[in-house]
Amino acid sequence: MTKESTSSGAQGASADKAAARNTDSGPSAMGPGGGDALAVQAVETNDLVAARPYNPNKAGEHGFNNGLAPAPGATAEPASRLPTASTLSEGNSNEKVGTVAPEGVNATIAPLDRVRVDSSGQILTTNQGVPIADNQNSLKYGVRGPALLEDFILREKITHFDHERIPERIVHARGSAAHGFFEAYESLSDLTRAAPFQEAGKITPVFVRFSTVQGERGSKDTARDVRGFAVKFYTDEGNWDLVGNNIPVFFIQDAMKFPDLVHAVKPEPHHQMPQAASAHDTFWDFVSLMPESTHMLMWQMSDRAIPRSYATMQGFGVHSFRFVNAAGESVFVKFHWSPKAGTHSLVWDEAVKISGADPDYHRRDLWERIEAGAYPEYELGVQVFTEEQAEQFSFDILDATKIIPEELIPVRPIGRMVLNRNPDNFFAETEQVAFCTAHVVPGIDFSNDPLLAGRIHSYVDTQITRLGGPNFHEIPINAPVAPVHNNQRDGFHRQAIHRGRVSYEPNSLAGGCPFQAGAQGFVSVPARIEAKEAQGKVRAKPEKFADHYTQATLFYESQTPVEKAHIAAAFRFELSKVTVPAIRERTVAMLRNASEELAQKLADDLGMELPEALPKALANPATPEVTQSPALSLFARPGDGSIMGRKIAILVADGIEGQSAVALHAALTEEGAVPRFVAPRIGPVKTADGVAIDADASLENEPGFLFDALALPDGEAGVKKLAADGHTMEFITNCYRHCKAILVMPASLELVRKAQVPAELPSGDPDPGLFVGADAAQFEAFIEGIARHRHPERETDPPMV
Repeated sequence: MTKESTSSGAQGASADKAAARNTDSGPSAMGPGGGDALAVQAVETNDLVAARPYNPNKAGEHGFNNGLAPAPGATAEPASRLPTASTLSEGNSNEKVGTVAPEGVNATIAPLDRVRVDSSGQILTTNQGVPIADNQNSLKYGVRGPALLEDFILREKITHFDHERIPERIVHARGSAAHGFFEAYESLSDLTRAAPFQEAGKITPVFVRFSTVQGERGSKDTARDVRGFAVKFYTDEGNWDLVGNNIPVFFIQDAMKFPDLVHAVKPEPHHQMPQAASAHDTFWDFVSLMPESTHMLMWQMSDRAIPRSYATMQGFGVHSFRFVNAAGESVFVKFHWSPKAGTHSLVWDEAVKISGADPDYHRRDLWERIEAGAYPEYELGVQVFTEEQAEQFSFDILDATKIIPEELIPVRPIGRMVLNRNPDNFFAETEQVAFCTAHVVPGIDFSNDPLLAGRIHSYVDTQITRLGGPNFHEIPINAPVAPVHNNQRDGFHRQAIHRGRVSYEPNSLAGGCPFQAGAQGFVSVPARIEAKEAQGKVRAKPEKFADHYTQATLFYESQTPVEKAHIAAAFRFELSKVTVPAIRERTVAMLRNASEELAQKLADDLGMELPEALPKALANPATPEVTQSPALSLFARPGDGSIMGRKIAILVADGIEGQSAVALHAALTEEGAVPRFVAPRIGPVKTADGVAIDADASLENEPGFLFDALALPDGEAGVKKLAADGHTMEFITNCYRHCKAILVMPASLELVRKAQVPAELPSGDPDPGLFVGADAAQFEAFIEGIARHRHPERETDPPMV
């Protein structure tokens, strides 16, 4: 090599080195680089770009067939990690910035351990980590002087306190949640490629939020209301949110009416009453003018709207969705959650009293069950059907006010969900979790349900407002466990720190990455749509949507006499709260189209003439395939027969026989129940036989309606003291009136006599929920009676006791 050529090479390397240090212009051609890191980066970046001279996917963006099977995105491999770096200085690490981003990893996606905080043994600091010397006093000019503006500790503390609340959800504001897992029973790969269902035994983490709909965040748990049942599956292909309710239908058929429904059921705007209740004029005015609501009203006026607990509550996806397999084949699917403990409810008198004594009744029950290891468990079932089957039904499967009776399409169990961990922090998890109907994974797709279409938009839009911007997905509880890589950037509260200068696609500066997945990613089903040349854009509903009453009749006629009586009583209570008689009359007129029996009873109970039936939108609806469906009755869902998690009161007082009370307590505990000794006052109880008992609840602070069953003790002296306390009679009366199992040990027969509790039913038959004795056989019978949940045979309207 000549001296001239050596000099030329050195000059070229120097030029490349200098050029690489500019960010506003560059040379017309790329030189060899010369070993300098910046220059090498420039050379490798140019080579990476040159590897993609054009976009080979562009031609495949057109045509129907290409839309069915999109190609994977084209990529090029960089020579090193230099071209994709944001900065060469990423090699300079410290305690904050850490090191270079791991290749192909989004480090914001990791188990929640990374954001949990334990302050044990730690000093108090500001949010900036500055140790706080004095947390008792603000900074003042002298001990009696004015507070100083420079007190940054006070200002940070007060400012944060002022902003501790975020806007609550408009609906589903009051919620409770838990972590758990979903386990698939078998592979459903023939039906769907959805990640949770690909192999038997596959475990998917979940977070579940239960909620009321209409009440505000501080309202009561036991209101008569729909309950939300929302499940976030953290799958290995992204998050899937199955956002449903404990009732399988809804009030309306089109999302256009959702704001109207919510405005009508919320507290009336002129005086903001009533809270968490539908018994008022505006709600009944609206629904009586929207006869499509009739079916939902039957469910809401049934005991389904006052569940005993979240652990004894069904859940439904409500809409028809689609399963899609790897071949792109699609079937319709409806989702059902069934609690292992059975589907059980409160009675109205009980729900009203509980709301005053413990407005956190459901939240407390869920928390305590999980803490005690009595984990709520639910089975996921599906109704799978084809488009051809759907076309033959007498109803439209896109109508959210309709169910598919199990007699037509049986529910197939496909997995179980266990809730086994309470949140560490209510606000960070339960309050900030964001469920969106739009969050689906490959293998799950939407139907054309017009209510679902509106929800797909509304939920995302709501979370952007509530949680401060478009990055709510980066809040830890919302972050998926699957990798996240896209070109979305910036916005309020951004957490991810992206490496590199590329934030668009297609690109060549980042080698085409991140690249589209092609057919391996989410592909919408090319759903068959009936169309005629004469049809076009229109605001209307299908004709089958006009059948507003057939399934309301089906639900009512599928109930037991006890459940029918409860529905009638609920309508009676709600409509008695309506102040405008014409609204009441219109509602009864609407109900005539669903059940003459129910409408006539309401007219009698409300002191009104039976009005003419409302005109039907569809004069001659199709003949229904099913006129009675036993599966719609609560009595068809007793559960596994266990009493795990049930709360049983054992009344005690000084002078009772301690041994029998303690033996019963042990037997109930062995069954997984939660027995509590309830005395006139909390504390030690002096038993007649010297057995140690410590009452952890009192007749005053834990009334009888908070328990699932009642046991009355033996021992005359103790019984005499209980009889002298008026709370005892209220305790017994409520448990009897709410049809709960009652164990009466011999000496306590005097208590039930004083409470005027009969030993027989109104029919003259023995009361199957009343157990007399103090031996092991009676204890066992009592436990079996608790497992029945309730003994409605003794119920009368009005109550006799």
